[in-house]
Amino acid sequence: MTRHSKVVASPLADLNERGFAILRGAMAPDAMMAIDRDLDARFHAAPFCEGGFYGERTKRFGRLLLRAPRSAELVMHPAVLAAAEEALLPWCERMQLNLTQAIELHPGALAQFPHRDQEMWQGVTGEVEYLVNVMWPLTPFTIENGATLIWPGSHGEEALIEQPPEPPVAAIAEPGDAIIFLGSTLHGAGANRSDAVRRAIIVSYCLGWLKPYENQWLAYPPYIACDFPPEVAALVGYTQHRPNLGNFEGQCPSLLFGGYPEDPIAAVDALRPDQNALLEEFVAGQRESGGAVVS
Repeated sequence: MTRHSKVVASPLADLNERGFAILRGAMAPDAMMAIDRDLDARFHAAPFCEGGFYGERTKRFGRLLLRAPRSAELVMHPAVLAAAEEALLPWCERMQLNLTQAIELHPGALAQFPHRDQEMWQGVTGEVEYLVNVMWPLTPFTIENGATLIWPGSHGEEALIEQPPEPPVAAIAEPGDAIIFLGSTLHGAGANRSDAVRRAIIVSYCLGWLKPYENQWLAYPPYIACDFPPEVAALVGYTQHRPNLGNFEGQCPSLLFGGYPEDPIAAVDALRPDQNALLEEFVAGQRESGGAVVS
């Protein structure tokens, strides 16, 4: 794996206070150039999106762990993972990969409709963080070429306010920088008024019990995911979210890395420690009483 260019400070302070943070120099620029080269043919082959939200002068595609295996370095970046876990783990037992997506904004692209990505789930607003997004520029982000616009302080409880009091800021960044923002933060791509394309990768993480934007099991079926490092395979869904969510026949779906079992298999509890403690006490009480439920 390509070595990170330097050790970066935790972005948590800005992320919590403003709803976004920018890690400067999180990856070496040459590592980003290599990923860009890996995706170049796909960018050229991809059709333009349809619809006003995705953008009719924009190209998008996913499955980046397959199409550019070096993108796993972005997905598993230690400082980014730490920030995402800090934001999400209060609400889940483990987080999961929500998507990897490459975006190419062409000259003439209109500004994107301002939105909060957490709204795709229609959950309670202002109390829970559902998602952490990370934008990795493959080309410089400038005001002219449509750098992402972010409304500072529009996250958390402020997401209940339709129109934030502060104006947006353009996330000016270079390849190697990481733009991190919460799913409750209002944002949108700017308009590309330049004569060049603006390329980027989005990696996002969400609560482990949600349905992710990109269906990871279809993007990376077992015969592909079996070659991923174990921590990457777990992040794309080949593990269970306790209690028992995402199982295959009552067991961890990573079982399928050895092929579909020919014989029936037993369902095995996958519970949180607190649930295990209650269960053990309940079962022990019944055994001591000869099988009667103890009130």
